[in-house]
Amino acid sequence: MPTSGDKLGPYTLHELINSGGQSEIWLATDEAGQSFAVRLLLNDTLFAFTDKARFSTGAETLKACQDGRYIIGYVDHGKFGGHRALIMEYVEGANLKLLLTAGDPVLTENIAQVLIDFASALEVVHDRGYMHLDVKPENVLLSRNGSLRLIDFDLAQPIPNPPRKLDKLSGTPAYMAPEQLLKQPVDQRADVWAYGVSAYELLTMKKPFPGENADEVLRRQLDRKDFISPRELNGDLPVELQRIVLRCLEREPERRYPVTSVLVHELKQALYVN
Repeated sequence: MPTSGDKLGPYTLHELINSGGQSEIWLATDEAGQSFAVRLLLNDTLFAFTDKARFSTGAETLKACQDGRYIIGYVDHGKFGGHRALIMEYVEGANLKLLLTAGDPVLTENIAQVLIDFASALEVVHDRGYMHLDVKPENVLLSRNGSLRLIDFDLAQPIPNPPRKLDKLSGTPAYMAPEQLLKQPVDQRADVWAYGVSAYELLTMKKPFPGENADEVLRRQLDRKDFISPRELNGDLPVELQRIVLRCLEREPERRYPVTSVLVHELKQALYVN
């Protein structure tokens, strides 16, 4: 794989920002000195069909969901210097999971706006005809000035009508809706569930349905014997905000928000943010 100082077409790599199972993200500059985030596919071998298809699909979906405000900016994707790469806007900040763990004031002092902007990002994705299917705090960046960006569209798919079963169970079980874990048909309301789990976690520092594996998470989702309402863990929460989070976490998809714009509208009303 490339190292610091290597050139990928017009881009020069400088610093490894993050490394995961399938890709690395580098800080890079172009010939004009402008900064970008460059995501490199780690397994780009001849027979890595799934990894390459997922990487390409994610890049194309990101391109289709551009809004200039809540979605990480798309620049280009393809082969650069022999490496399969996605060129994106560079955001100096951290993901919500890291900020939550650190108790960072950029999150804690702006939590109302973060919750609204997070839901607004999903609204953009859904309005463009896609479901993200990997909604979680780790996939949301927050800059030092409180600007939010949704990232990682590798699992995204067009919204089906009617809902349909997914070919493969992919994602993080703690944020998967019951219908996903049961391998039943899904649509964009699975993202609404994942948003509810994320919001609950950001507001209480705990997951609503914790578990070591998918089976344990599903058991807790279905029986709810150990479920604790958000206000029991954080008494400062407005009653209306708790109602919104609990509606996102309804067991039956039909009882959740069918349209994300309604979720955004109700969040703004509950949190008195225009």
